[in-house]
Amino acid sequence: MEQTLWGHLPLLVRSNSKDSVEYILQALWRTRKTGLDSADRLIIRDMLQLQNDSDLDPLLVCLRMLIRRCVCENINRDEIQKLFPSEVLPELQRLLTLLLQKFQREWREDAIKDQAVLPRLKAMTWDMVDQNEELTDPVAVINLKLQNDTQSHSKELEVKFQLAKDTLETMLKSMYCIRDQLSNLGESSNGHFSQDANGV
Repeated sequence: MEQTLWGHLPLLVRSNSKDSVEYILQALWRTRKTGLDSADRLIIRDMLQLQNDSDLDPLLVCLRMLIRRCVCENINRDEIQKLFPSEVLPELQRLLTLLLQKFQREWREDAIKDQAVLPRLKAMTWDMVDQNEELTDPVAVINLKLQNDTQSHSKELEVKFQLAKDTLETMLKSMYCIRDQLSNLGESSNGHFSQDANGV
């Protein structure tokens, strides 16, 4: 972490409250994908008695880097304390270490969920494209609607692509293979369930 950023951490002392520092850390984690909105920024500026965002931004960058280190590297309490240089007040070091350790497990679980969530298929439609030239092979345009569900937001994605007869046949073969594998996995799971049920 760049040395110049540490000089902004003492601004947290202006909050005069552990709860305020906790709110700031939680807000930064909650908005890790979108960034703080104007309402959150105003609340934090009021907590820290800051006049403008230019004073706030370096502090937020520093805190986000601290949070990222704690979550991504899963460092323990002693390692968290070693992140701070000597010029950071011991009281502030202890407070940040305590809060980072308090939320570390919860944030790591959130980070794992963020990586694991993939869009799901919501709908599929298709249209045949009119071909003006007789020698051109017919083409179908496939439109997939995907639902992206995460804890922070939910939105719909749309993907379009075209398929000719040869590429469609290749795709169908792959889909049949997927269907067979899913069926086999389902039968295997049902078999294990029956054995477990009989053993109870």
